[in-house]
Amino acid sequence: MIKIWSLKKDEESARKRKPKTSPAQLRVQKDLTELELPSTMKTNFPDPADVLNFTLTIEPDEGMYKAGAFNFSFAINNNYPHDPPKVKCLQKIYHPNVDLEGNVCLNILREDWKPVLNLNSVMVGLQYLFLEPNADDPLNKEAAEDLRRDRAAFTRNVKTSLAGGSVKNISYDRVTK
Repeated sequence: MIKIWSLKKDEESARKRKPKTSPAQLRVQKDLTELELPSTMKTNFPDPADVLNFTLTIEPDEGMYKAGAFNFSFAINNNYPHDPPKVKCLQKIYHPNVDLEGNVCLNILREDWKPVLNLNSVMVGLQYLFLEPNADDPLNKEAAEDLRRDRAAFTRNVKTSLAGGSVKNISYDRVTK
């Protein structure tokens, strides 16, 4: 009888030591195993045991942002996939859909999020913002106005900002390779 009791006690302590895997972690692991990232995107997990927090680097191979490497942090809460991931750009960039604090304006990260969407959807959406910036739904209204008014001047401003220059008295992070 004492032996059975001590075995149960050992099982309980083993269960307490091993943290339970949350439904969000399971879904993220599934999303990550199904990822088929192009060569222009790379993920990085600073803590390999923490799949809910990682970074994504996007290096566009075409368009006006072609020369840059852009880093985004992903923070996924335990209510994923019912809540979208929190995504921030880690650099100050000149882009109509990214503000100076790194907030990203992508409809599927806000009102158009649905639990059937996955991390791949978000990553492809982010990449698309570098191919076709959206001046109709901006966070950086000045950049959006420049894009609407004069695409050639906007492209020059992008090139200046990618090299770490200043546009309209705002200094940007150098993101060129």
